[in-house]
Amino acid sequence: MKKVLIVCGNGLGSSFIVEMNVKKIIKELNKEAEVSHTDLTSAKSETADIILSARDIAEHLSNHSAQVFGLSNLLDNNKIKEILSENL
Repeated sequence: MKKVLIVCGNGLGSSFIVEMNVKKIIKELNKEAEVSHTDLTSAKSETADIILSARDIAEHLSNHSAQVFGLSNLLDNNKIKEILSENL
C-alpha cells in the first residue's frame, strides 16, 4: 500500500485539513493508501511514496525519495484528485 504524506511548516492546521480531503478523495477514487500529515523537519526523515505540500515547502523536500508535489493552493481538491488518480 502506498503512503501519502501531507507536509506543512508546523504539521498542524493546513496539513490536517488536507489529510482529511485526501482521505475523502482516495475513497472517491476507489483506491487505498496510508495517509498522514507532518511538519517539514519530520518529513525529511519519514518514508512515503507521495508527498503533497505547498510549493515553498516542496522545494525543501527535493532530495526526498518520494514523488513530491508542490501545490500553489493546498485546498485545490481537483488538482489533488488529479495527482492521486495518476500516481496511486
